[in-house]
Amino acid sequence: MAAAKPVMLTTEGPGGQERVVKVSSPDRVIYPADGITKEDLARYLIAVGEPFVRANGNRPVALQRFPEGIEGEQFFSKNPPRGVPDYVRTVMCTYPSGRRHPQLVLDEPAAAVWCAQMNTVTFHPWPVTADDNDNPDEFRIDLDPQPGRGFADAVEAALALKELLEELEFTPRVKTSGNRGVHVYATIAPTHEFLDVRHGVIGVARELERRLPDLVTTAWWKEERGERIFVDFNQACRDRTIAGAYSPRPLPGAPVSMPLRWADLRPAEPAQFTVRTVPELVAEDGDAWADRGAPGDITRAIALWDKDVQQRGLGELNFPPDYPKMPGEPPRVQPSKKVADHWDAEGNRVEK
Repeated sequence: MAAAKPVMLTTEGPGGQERVVKVSSPDRVIYPADGITKEDLARYLIAVGEPFVRANGNRPVALQRFPEGIEGEQFFSKNPPRGVPDYVRTVMCTYPSGRRHPQLVLDEPAAAVWCAQMNTVTFHPWPVTADDNDNPDEFRIDLDPQPGRGFADAVEAALALKELLEELEFTPRVKTSGNRGVHVYATIAPTHEFLDVRHGVIGVARELERRLPDLVTTAWWKEERGERIFVDFNQACRDRTIAGAYSPRPLPGAPVSMPLRWADLRPAEPAQFTVRTVPELVAEDGDAWADRGAPGDITRAIALWDKDVQQRGLGELNFPPDYPKMPGEPPRVQPSKKVADHWDAEGNRVEK
């Protein structure tokens, strides 16, 4: 069978001008169980283009790409793919290793549609703007249900987290993860770098854990989490990202990470928010994240971290395994495999 001819899709660009994006192999099936093609994904991104760009635009973004569909191989594209259109800009980013290279910035729907042409399914925007990509302007907490817990449990944790963040004078907003979890965000003033913001996230996470000890955990090692909701504090690290608002996820059913109003969170069913259903929902109900809220002061969250350090003797938590060893970090070994006299007070391995 001959390959389908490319299709030319039109979307609105800056100043009302039209952008035309060529989508080759438009009939390539990305979601085999659902019959959703590359063209379907591109048209989805046109349909939700305005709220998608409002949430994810003007930020460095990594692309999770599936050249043969979600059941085939995947890879994360951090360097811009070849053939970037001249209307898609890039920004130089620094990574934990100290190396630097550019990443894409999506300023208009056509940029996202072009990413779909490059077989992108999930968009992973950084929590910083392209203009200041060392100081986060988003406070993000990923509530991840462990085995034995589900979406309804993550919702209860999210509602308690909302109350805590409001006590700190943040304006939290919420979305489904596109799977079993819940993502809670708040806009912050970009006054502190990643490590400080991470400490603020840990401070909030530990306070939430104290309030809901049977439901919430900050334990990094899976063997210590039990049947609880893990607060993934390492999503606040440099070069760590969460699936963006309105981004499709590579799961059967083509679910979307869906922004919600808080009143709609408890009755929500994540499976109802898909590439096929979300355009109509947004057209009817609008963008739940149209108002990002006034920027909060991250120092209020950092104060929780400081109190834990100074009054409770709590310190640093583990960093992602590909990070360089960080000051004060605990040993990078599962607690069940740790032999105490093989590690010094700073968490460095001592060879015997």
